[in-house]
Amino acid sequence: MTRIVVDFDRCEGHGLCEQTAPEVFRLDDEGELHLTHDEVAAEHESVVAAAVRVCPVAALQVRP
Repeated sequence: MTRIVVDFDRCEGHGLCEQTAPEVFRLDDEGELHLTHDEVAAEHESVVAAAVRVCPVAALQVRP
């Protein structure tokens, strides 16, 4: 299983990750990013990888 690493200092709350993988990423009313879980289940790996790619400030990473 892989895990998601978020650089919260870089995150600007654009929400593209939430749009791409709403089962994993959530923005609150202030635009702060929250993870529903930091370990990625096998069934979510492809959408999480897509969310990492669309982040305009490269605030997301997936690590083994």
